[in-house]
Amino acid sequence: MRKLFAFLIAVALLSGCQSADDALTISSTPVAVTGPAASAIAGDMASRLAEQIGSAGAATTIKMETNTSEFASALEAALKGWGYTVVTDGKVVKDVKPVELAHAIDGFDGQVLAQISTPSIALGRAYTPTAAGAVPASPLSIMQRN
Repeated sequence: MRKLFAFLIAVALLSGCQSADDALTISSTPVAVTGPAASAIAGDMASRLAEQIGSAGAATTIKMETNTSEFASALEAALKGWGYTVVTDGKVVKDVKPVELAHAIDGFDGQVLAQISTPSIALGRAYTPTAAGAVPASPLSIMQRN
């Protein structure tokens, strides 16, 4: 009887570790955002970044990794539109400490998740692509780092 009870306890504990075949899987896939959607998302994210890190001054330089995606080009243009100096080739003027900016675009369930981050702040938002561009599908997520 004791062995049967121990066996049932072990089975009950281990059954919690199993998952069904139709379980929810979370995976994001890189997505190519092009045209009006890339411009709309980049414009919105650049304006939100400007709200968080302050207006562009003469000494505000943003350093981005070289990327040939349409979203990266649109983000660079949007940041320049806000008055920031954007460096993508790694060549920074002497005595200028640039703000390093990373960005990512992922697709999930027909939406696009855009993320941009600096060493001090990370912003993220989901968008729904439309024929005319993209519309926000979630509130802006802001994470401040120390």
